[in-house]
Amino acid sequence: MQRWRGLEDIPEDWGRSVVTIGSYDGVHRGHQLIIGRTVERARELGIPSVVVTFDPHPSEVVRPGSHPPLLAPHHRRAELMADLGVDALLILPFTAEFSKLSPADFVVKVLVDKLHARVVVEGPNFRFGHRAAGNVALLTELGATYDYEVEVNDLRVTGEAGGGEPFSSTLTRRLVAEGDVAGAAEILGRPHRVEGVVVRGAQRGRELGFPTANVETLPHTAIPADGVYAGWLDVAGEAMPAAISVGTNPQFDGTERTVEAYAIDRVGLDLYGLHVAVDFLAFVRGQLKFDSVEQLLEAMAEDVKRCRELTSSSPSGD
Repeated sequence: MQRWRGLEDIPEDWGRSVVTIGSYDGVHRGHQLIIGRTVERARELGIPSVVVTFDPHPSEVVRPGSHPPLLAPHHRRAELMADLGVDALLILPFTAEFSKLSPADFVVKVLVDKLHARVVVEGPNFRFGHRAAGNVALLTELGATYDYEVEVNDLRVTGEAGGGEPFSSTLTRRLVAEGDVAGAAEILGRPHRVEGVVVRGAQRGRELGFPTANVETLPHTAIPADGVYAGWLDVAGEAMPAAISVGTNPQFDGTERTVEAYAIDRVGLDLYGLHVAVDFLAFVRGQLKFDSVEQLLEAMAEDVKRCRELTSSSPSGD
């Protein structure tokens, strides 16, 4: 998959293509269907498929300080899109100047002059241009002028987590924030993932017999609610069953919120300085402060037992 950072990276001899545009945070099942349909139409027509997305998130530019928690960083989204068969990913730097483009100017500068769109595939709520003034109806109207077709896909969540609501990154973020990682996984089509570099913490887990990888998460990461979770610690593509703790460590009067993963039944791991991923499978219990360290150790042993059971009965990672 080709990756372009800005319009100037697009090859000058780029021909016609099938395009979809969106933030695509999380590349959840709804996104997968829209992107998959983009790839499908491109293959039918014998031309490339292109996903257009933005960095930073548009809300951070339009309303500074309102950056939503991210379900996946750009490199992870790119991996997921490549797996779906996308030919090219265009990441547009979203600046204050860019945000002022009218819908018509956006279409001309991006879809017509650079990507030579033949088909644009979107969801029904797609908005674009200054103050999000453009919608699917306007996109279709402009398509008649600039010779491209618009295909709209109406997608809705099935199952208990969605309750019939449209596929939504906002809904997924809410489920993650509530600790409902199983519900989030239903929408994502895979476990929710948190990434970062393993750093040195207080090393209390090691002292207690449960050495954990203290993950320094990436900025704006969507982190599940405080508690204990079953999941996997992924190191260089190896997914190890893990008991994951999210919170401030109230047993020792901690104040900093951390994500720590204990690789179950693994001894002697040295992960400091490595970039790792933590995949959340299931919520086990909320964050608690025990009356004694002994009670804490008993609870941790039970947590590990439960996490071992949950991960052994479920396929790991993606």
